[in-house]
Amino acid sequence: MRFVIIGAGRVGLRTARVLRDEDHEVTMVERDEPTLRRARDQGFPVVDGDGSREDVLEEAGIRDADAIGALTGDLNVNFTACMIGNHYGCRTVMRIDEAYREGIYRKYADQVDEIIYPERLGAIGAKNALLGGTIRAIADIAPHLQVVELTITDVAPVNGYTISELHLPADATVLAFGKRDQDLEIPTEDLSLEDDDRLVVLADFDVLSEVRQLLVGETAPRAAANAGENSSSAATELLETETDPDSETDSDTGGVN
Repeated sequence: MRFVIIGAGRVGLRTARVLRDEDHEVTMVERDEPTLRRARDQGFPVVDGDGSREDVLEEAGIRDADAIGALTGDLNVNFTACMIGNHYGCRTVMRIDEAYREGIYRKYADQVDEIIYPERLGAIGAKNALLGGTIRAIADIAPHLQVVELTITDVAPVNGYTISELHLPADATVLAFGKRDQDLEIPTEDLSLEDDDRLVVLADFDVLSEVRQLLVGETAPRAAANAGENSSSAATELLETETDPDSETDSDTGGVN
């Protein structure tokens, strides 16, 4: 496949290297001279120019490209490049660096094929490394949706339940299940939940703390703090009855400086 990457900074150059390693054709667009030179030194064809200009993108081969990655640190450049890419029938991927606010996401999400937020992805990885253990964020699907992998513990209220007996909040659903040391798979209703089993769950941020309480056995205050919001009462009640009856800027310039 053929790709045009706008912005040869950290995000753009790393993306280009991954694509090239998989035998795809990549042309980059950059106007900052040192950044441009670094990309050329690594063997990439680079067009010197502003990635928000149609003539520059045409020189980069957008007419024959399968997709365009607008990966500069400038939201306006990225959006304009994607709109040009839409005109040429390319798949469009746009980077945002603003705060991960719903308003920004909604403003652009319907006009490009995909939005990426490198800082958020990096934060997810750092959080996983810092927390370790039983909970691992996999991806943000939308501003209020996250995919997480959770490991059942011996203090989880649902330990010993079958999949059919597992009742998550309305805004959460199980995507995959894996027994200890086995691959993830689509769960069947009669599978039992035991120590070190893994569940991949899609959940709204508002119910993440409840999911953590049910599947990992975190206390309500800890789950709420780790999930970044207040816990709901259902998980708290279940925890009380079953476990204790007595009682969380890239400086890429891309095509503009």
